[in-house]
Amino acid sequence: MTSRLNPYISFGDTARAALEFYRDVFDGTLSIQTFGDMGDKDAPGADLVMHGMLETPSGFTLMASDTPPGMEYKPGNSISISLSGDDADELRGYWDQLTSGGTVTVPLEKQMWGDEFGMCMDRFGIAWMVNIASSA
Repeated sequence: MTSRLNPYISFGDTARAALEFYRDVFDGTLSIQTFGDMGDKDAPGADLVMHGMLETPSGFTLMASDTPPGMEYKPGNSISISLSGDDADELRGYWDQLTSGGTVTVPLEKQMWGDEFGMCMDRFGIAWMVNIASSA
């Protein structure tokens, strides 16, 4: 297996909903293991996601988990996910879905460097950057 870099996002208790949302946006195969799958199925938080992974037809991999029972969830703004390429229709489709229920922080529009670029916060509080490379 080759080395790869992909985002791993921690949620309080919404990892399943977030991963299902991202599967709807990007398509692909979603696998989820809960804390109960790996231990006591009757323990508090057993239905929370211990590890989730989405692998998409475009080659994206996104991993996520809920905060383990007994640990404090500390949301932050130190991570954003970048989507870039030259398939404008595909990237605009992702943008439209990611911004649905979210907040646009920089509109997706032509920038001084020639590409279309935008930034948004999805409905789960995750920051996204979308860059559509100029064809010129």
